[in-house]
Amino acid sequence: MAVVECKNLCKSFGKKKILDDISITIPEGRIVGLLGKNGMGKSTLIKLICDLLTPTSGEILVNGLPVGVESKKAISYLPERIALDKTMSVDCVIEYYRDFYENFDEAKARRLLGDLDLDPTEKLSKMSKGMQEKVQLALVMSRRVDLYILDEPMGGVDPATRDYILDTILTNFDEGASVLISTHLISDIERILDDVIFIDKGKIVLTSDTDSLREEEGLSVDEIFRRMFKC
Repeated sequence: MAVVECKNLCKSFGKKKILDDISITIPEGRIVGLLGKNGMGKSTLIKLICDLLTPTSGEILVNGLPVGVESKKAISYLPERIALDKTMSVDCVIEYYRDFYENFDEAKARRLLGDLDLDPTEKLSKMSKGMQEKVQLALVMSRRVDLYILDEPMGGVDPATRDYILDTILTNFDEGASVLISTHLISDIERILDDVIFIDKGKIVLTSDTDSLREEEGLSVDEIFRRMFKC
């Protein structure tokens, strides 16, 4: 069964077309990479799936239903930028998620955050950006949902933090759930991907499972991407 179906999806801002006739399917139980250079439409597509933007035309289904209240319950979204109130302590943020999301697993969140050796009374404003990223990821991955959407989770953090992010993703999403990861840092993340979607200038230019793609081309996904986009 498909967790997400996008059919002939278009999005324009004024006269500028950002997404042009996008049709993709995200199956259940897969880790999917949405890969493209910056400014090619990745974040716009994600915001449409999360019902944060409205399509100009086309259709989006989540678990077979149009996006809306029910689809938001099925998706846990990590935005590109830190979206937490930095004046809050770790304890306060956990309590906020617990009260706001009925599918939030507080015990899981406290375990993940405990692994970071955090003082739960410490405010986010006292933490480094990398630590704030880890806190936000732990909270997002502690919801019991059908789809985790992570927008540029590797951007702007050090290699050690990237390893933590990958390990957290791999070991903490619900069985049967899917993960959609938007990134341009392909070499860091391709080892965990089951499928890839290449997007360029608002159009889907390639979709494949990673094993078949590597076997057919005799190259890594990163090398294929660099060749296609002449990076």
